[in-house]
Amino acid sequence: MQALLDVILPVFLVIGFGYVVVWKGWFSDAGVDGLMKFTQSFALPCLLFGAIARLDLTQNFDPRLLASFYTGAAICFFVALAGARWIFGRNWEDAVAFGFCGLFSNSLLLGLPITERAYGSDALAPNFAIIAIHSPFCYGLGITAMEIARNRGGRISALAPRVLKSMFSNTLVIGITLGFIVNLSGLPLPRVVWDAVELMIRAALPAALFGLGGVLYRYRPEGDLRAIGFVVAVSVILHPIIVWFMGRALALDPNQFRSAVLTSSMAPGVNAYVFANMYGAARRVAASSVLLGTAAMILTTWGWLTLLG
Repeated sequence: MQALLDVILPVFLVIGFGYVVVWKGWFSDAGVDGLMKFTQSFALPCLLFGAIARLDLTQNFDPRLLASFYTGAAICFFVALAGARWIFGRNWEDAVAFGFCGLFSNSLLLGLPITERAYGSDALAPNFAIIAIHSPFCYGLGITAMEIARNRGGRISALAPRVLKSMFSNTLVIGITLGFIVNLSGLPLPRVVWDAVELMIRAALPAALFGLGGVLYRYRPEGDLRAIGFVVAVSVILHPIIVWFMGRALALDPNQFRSAVLTSSMAPGVNAYVFANMYGAARRVAASSVLLGTAAMILTTWGWLTLLG
């Protein structure tokens, strides 16, 4: 119960506040769009840039950690895709959108604040190692699968430019890439630059959580509840189960294990809906999975925190 009160509810109260003020009309849709534009295009890339630039890459980029998390993510992608195709009878494009929902955990907006509140800021290094390749991996797999589904019979070699363009036009990927450049080159940045980055970082997560609440108000569930429940179960239950067993088998240290399991237990991120909307595939399921998965996390994350001790 203490984990629920101290770790989970403060995060969800900020999300809920954003939801309520948009619902009541006290904060406009245009305001939500502007806030999310600020966080996703500027503040969160600064957070990722600062974290990756100062991360000890040799210590934290452990292949066992990444293998545990991303093997689970890839399996969930194909389980959700197969379920959409052969359980719910969806076309291939919808099936890929289902898969992306199962794949794309909300590692940044939910994974970071929940891990920080549970274990402290010093426990976040494995989270940043996971996040560093999260967007490239997920978008690379999702876009490649969608382009194959949409262009069956076309040349596979023609996919690479489209995939790379989509990945590296993402501001989060740009922030991560710049962080790696500074880290690997040893380029010293003036103190005034770091102070400015820190100011942006402080605004990033609270503003993003508030904005996420406003965004979720738009995604009220409408039908397809069996399909939505299936996607949510893959995301918040199957993924962390796979990571749990792989983490134990690969002997992750306690910090890595906790970060991997908690991050994998996050609901589908808003980018799951963005991806579905971009291709006009399974938009209702994607939108509602983001909302209901986020709500379900109040209980499922409590359960995982209890098991993690």
